Amino acid sequence: MDLQLSGKVAVVTGASKGIGLAVTQALAAAGVNVVAVARGVSGPLTELTPQVHPVSADLATADGPVSAVEAAISRFGGLDILVNNVGAVHPRLAGFAAVTDDEWIQGLTVNFLAAVRTTRAALPHLIDRGNASIVTVSSVNAFLPDPMVIDYCAAKAALTNFCKALSKEVGPRGVRVNTVSPGPVSTALWLGDGGVAATVAKASGGEPEDIARSAVAQSATGRFSLPQEVADLVLLLASERTGNVTGSDFVIDGGLVQTL
Repeated sequence: MDLQLSGKVAVVTGASKGIGLAVTQALAAAGVNVVAVARGVSGPLTELTPQVHPVSADLATADGPVSAVEAAISRFGGLDILVNNVGAVHPRLAGFAAVTDDEWIQGLTVNFLAAVRTTRAALPHLIDRGNASIVTVSSVNAFLPDPMVIDYCAAKAALTNFCKALSKEVGPRGVRVNTVSPGPVSTALWLGDGGVAATVAKASGGEPEDIARSAVAQSATGRFSLPQEVADLVLLLASERTGNVTGSDFVIDGGLVQTL
């Protein structure tokens, strides 16, 4: 299917690895000019096609999102697509009472406010372009609470709610807003040396492989989603093939969430 994305301009946050890198690669393959935003610009991002412009920005600061969007406008002259992907999770193994104010603020900043600020910076340019799209990577934890990642759950719930509310405001102005909610994905966030599986295994005396298997044991497919699979869904929502889809959340979790 031709998604008719060639020639469009996108900003992708958290683009250096995992889902963000997969989205960046997929957009570039579809002919999109991509500003790929990450704190550290190195490795795979520097090896992509000339239409990918890596930008180093700290989205946990108030100025980082603005500089990222300004880079897209300066480089490509406009903006059609925003993919809010940046995020991080830290298992809170000592329980709720041990989560400090600083940790709450850090979690809410990276997983919620970064997207709010980037969206605020991008929105005037998206409205000016028309037929624009915002796709935000949320999580099944937005509606599948887990005390082990309590601040992450709260931030993702706020993020999904924010996107739904925003869709009602900007839909009449030519900007669609949707979210994608992955379950466990085979990225460093879950499976890396400092990822969720390794962190929980170290604390419990188990093996990371066992923790990973248990994470997907309740899903129908029994496996992690692939970053490329999430990227395919993001691209479909970014395209005009879904031109009347807005204010919606799309779960990709192998059937992990069983509620309607």
